[in-house]
Amino acid sequence: MDVNNIASLVTAMANQRTADAIGIAMLKKTLDIQASSTLTLIDTLQQPAAANPPHLGDTIDTSA
Repeated sequence: MDVNNIASLVTAMANQRTADAIGIAMLKKTLDIQASSTLTLIDTLQQPAAANPPHLGDTIDTSA
């Protein structure tokens, strides 16, 4: 093998390693953002949509 070919191969491998590291970092950040968004969505679902007035449901009409 030629020295230039070896140097080119090493450079390409280093560039690929850097690209892989960047891709993994972006994936981790995306997963963190999705987890945060999911927790926010779950928190909003746990709150009741609308509460009934306090007088509703106190009595049952049995004579009807």
